[in-house]
Amino acid sequence: MTNLQTDPQTAALAAPARRRKAVWLRELALLPVLVVVFVIGGLISDTFLTFDSIVGILSASAALSLVVLGESLVLITGKFDLSLESTMGIAPAIGVMVVIPAASAGFGTELPAFAGLLAILVVGALIGAVNGFLIVKLKLNAFIVTLAMLTVLRGVQIGATKGKTLFDQLDPFTALATTTFAGLPMSVWLAAVLFLVAGAVLRYHRVGRALYAIGGNREAARAAGIRVDRISWLVFVVAGVLAAIGGLAYTGYVGALGADQGNGMILQVFAAAVIGGISLDGGKGSLVGALTGVLLLQSVTSLLQVAHVPPEWMKAIYGAIILIALIIARYAGGKPQT
Repeated sequence: MTNLQTDPQTAALAAPARRRKAVWLRELALLPVLVVVFVIGGLISDTFLTFDSIVGILSASAALSLVVLGESLVLITGKFDLSLESTMGIAPAIGVMVVIPAASAGFGTELPAFAGLLAILVVGALIGAVNGFLIVKLKLNAFIVTLAMLTVLRGVQIGATKGKTLFDQLDPFTALATTTFAGLPMSVWLAAVLFLVAGAVLRYHRVGRALYAIGGNREAARAAGIRVDRISWLVFVVAGVLAAIGGLAYTGYVGALGADQGNGMILQVFAAAVIGGISLDGGKGSLVGALTGVLLLQSVTSLLQVAHVPPEWMKAIYGAIILIALIIARYAGGKPQT
């Protein structure tokens, strides 16, 4: 005979399992779409499914994935950071310019390469710290703050570089994308490791659980003893560092550092995060979905290039991808992302 007193307990234990199943369904719903993209690409071009083509997609995804990782962490806490696209430009620009001579558009300090690489991380962390201070401590609107920071950083980058593209003496700054291991650039391996570490923290560490709690209900998290302000501030710093590393990876992939590096990338960042199931309301989503969103977006980009679609149509297509992904997420996982 069924013990009626244990039925509520059984239901309570089954509820988290059902929620986990719904989350996984929503995240893995993009895999069939990814397969379809590759099938279509294979039909259009014989080279689309080759090893070199796949390596190219992964290499192009590395920089974007690092910025998406940072943005996803911020989104999970219920905030967002528009300035990451400028951080991935200004951080490597400063790192390069403290190393290269004045004749090559540098600052003339000609510091060692390791100092320039360290400066990239420091600049990213400082930008994130300033954003966190303004948003978390001064309680300013995240949209206005990060939009203003995006504009300021873009102007500083263009002004510092005098609008020039930096080419000279970039070998230490391109090594991340040009050095390979097992046929893949180190930037791809680095992105994979950082996603694994961040994913493990979100899933198993108390800090990861705190991020979801903060994004779900900040006041409830505060009442539960979570240091909401400190953790939220730290997330902005981590996001800034990840965007800076993403900028370094992008510099290596392109082989140069443009005065407008990162310009317009925030649309791709949000597209990848949203189609991967990261909620704009905070407290929901995982890095598995975010990474799948990056791979899908980059695969679609490569497919469009193979199909000779004009680049002017890319933004419209990105917007359509977001809408389609929201519909897929709605029926695959239940509640839509708003």
